[in-house]
Order: sequence, then C-alpha cells, then structure tokens
Amino acid sequence: MEFKAKAKYVHYSPYKLRPIADVIRGKDVSYALDWLTIYKVKRVEPILKTLKSAVANANDLCKLSPKELIVKEIRIDHGPTIKYFKPGAMGRSNPYLKRMSHISIIVDVAATKKVQQEKK
Repeated sequence: MEFKAKAKYVHYSPYKLRPIADVIRGKDVSYALDWLTIYKVKRVEPILKTLKSAVANANDLCKLSPKELIVKEIRIDHGPTIKYFKPGAMGRSNPYLKRMSHISIIVDVAATKKVQQEKK
C-alpha cells in the first residue's frame, strides 16, 4: 500500500534539492529520516517535513512504523519562477530568477512485510 505526501511552492531551486532526493530514493524510511536530520543544510528541511508527513499518513491509516516503510518514489518538480531585476553596472538592470519547487514523496511497505501479508 502506498502513502503520499506533497509540498508545493517550496522556495528552493529544484536543482539544489534533487541531489538530496537522490540519496534517499529507494532507502528505508528510518535510514532516510536519520540521514536527513544529520545532514546540516537548510534546504533539507522541506524534504524532511514532507517525508515525515508521508510517514504520518502511513501511521494514521495502517499503523505502520518507519522501519516497515521504504521511500518508493521522490520527485522534485519545477514550480513557478519569480522574475525580478536589480540595478547593474552603468545604469543597466540585471535579471534574476527565484525558482520554486514541488516535492512529492511516495512511501511503500517494505518487500519483506509484503511477503508476510501475502502468506496470511
């Protein structure tokens, strides 16, 4: 059974969030939560919050702990971009882009747990 969580309009560029998502993709949720709490970079917070939300969904619906779950899918998609200008040299204006992201995480029951449920 899959459990989902989404975070939209996160004020970090998807290019900076995707390497973090690549580390926890396919790992146990307990390992991913530990790794994200130890990795002291501010842009980890929205991914950690979204993962905790997915785990809470699993706990509320089926009473599953993080040790029984794996990160099946994690996607960092491009959100809207805010375009603005700042003054540059010789009276010119320099364009800047402030990018946003959408995070979606799907956690699933681990394979060993699935085999036990099928035998029952």
